[in-house]
Amino acid sequence: MTKSRVPSNLPDFDALMGVTERFEAARHDDPALHGADLDDLLRLVPGQRAICRGNVGGRACIWRIFLTGQEAAASREWNELQRIWPEMKTGRFRVSEPLYHSAEHGILAVEHVPGTPLLQLLWKAAPQEREKWLGPAAKWLRRYTESTESWRPSGPAGWLHRAARGAGKQPFAALKSLEMDILQQLERLAERMEDIEWRVAISHGDYHPNNLIAHKDRLTGIDTGGSARTPIYKDIARFLMHMGRRGLIPSGQRYLGVDRVGLNAFADEFGMSTTERQVIMPFMLGVEALIRVETPALSDSRIRRARRMSSALLDDLKAL
Repeated sequence: MTKSRVPSNLPDFDALMGVTERFEAARHDDPALHGADLDDLLRLVPGQRAICRGNVGGRACIWRIFLTGQEAAASREWNELQRIWPEMKTGRFRVSEPLYHSAEHGILAVEHVPGTPLLQLLWKAAPQEREKWLGPAAKWLRRYTESTESWRPSGPAGWLHRAARGAGKQPFAALKSLEMDILQQLERLAERMEDIEWRVAISHGDYHPNNLIAHKDRLTGIDTGGSARTPIYKDIARFLMHMGRRGLIPSGQRYLGVDRVGLNAFADEFGMSTTERQVIMPFMLGVEALIRVETPALSDSRIRRARRMSSALLDDLKAL
């Protein structure tokens, strides 16, 4: 049996032991892993999972190794990949191919996708080249959600509570003041959402530009572990706000704190009604702005960009 190379860049000895021991136990128990390798760590979420490069069955892969107590999360992610893979295994808009799963050991592997994370690509691209990716990003998400979309009575109260909790944790005084004003606007929008329906679907769950891998004209979605049935607007808001709070406005046109062209691309791709465009989408953008709390470790430039985004969002919410 081939001996795996211990990941060389794990942050501490306990993490090293937890990840490698779980992998070795799975390889000992399952002949399908004979010859599989574990390589460098890409990311460690303490107490939850490690993401490593490696190979299985002669193919380069990304290992997702869920730590003790998180094994069920591996099965949920695997089941979702099994559901969506037949729908998105070919063409321009894909997901990474599921390659291996051990429910007992909390391990799964997906194909290693060639290309560049979209956020990195946008930062590196010439300004006039950035906007062209907004439409394809909207098309990828619609492809993911379309087969499971349905309408339900809107439920803004829970999201409003999450937004209020996030604003209360904001450590920067100037940002907190803006966010409290944004919260008031969200309360006003929530009142307008009474007795209306909104669309829900099995969504990506963490749809930001670095979870799309761009290769030529193809986009491949990764990290679908947060998939669940949620309002479709949440993933759209996540994607746009992830860029907006970093000051990345690919088209150069800002509206509601995010890229106007990008927002319109998603609204058009999903065929949104006037209510969805003018009430629900602004509400969910505000929620997304507040639940992602800036940390004291962020640079001054990041905080300035976040303030600029929040100020623009507030102005446009007031004008609705």
